Amino acid sequence: MRIKDAQGRTGTHHLTYELPLPDGRVLRTRISHPPDRTDYGKRLWSHILKDQLDVIEAEFWACVHDGATPDRGSPVKTEESVPAQLVHILLNDIRLPEAEVAKMSKQDAIDRVNLYWTEGE
Repeated sequence: MRIKDAQGRTGTHHLTYELPLPDGRVLRTRISHPPDRTDYGKRLWSHILKDQLDVIEAEFWACVHDGATPDRGSPVKTEESVPAQLVHILLNDIRLPEAEVAKMSKQDAIDRVNLYWTEGE
């Protein structure tokens, strides 16, 4: 995502990008051109890869040439939680043990409450 300043401008001599990662880190890099239009020095290039992009050179070029994105971890997919009202009904009306309710998915809880309401079980 390209970053803008407080006035909404993107600037003219540097392009700044941020990449939020699933683990909470935010990578930030600036793209600028060397004053004499030469290539970046080895030391600066190493700094950009390691500290700003968090990749090794092989990962960078694999991404550029092949579109292979570096492993940044993936967000942990969490199951949808059981709404508090359902938990209350399961514990107090149906009188299920708390340990059993804690293991239920949202859909399991809905199904169990529907069974109780339709068949009294």
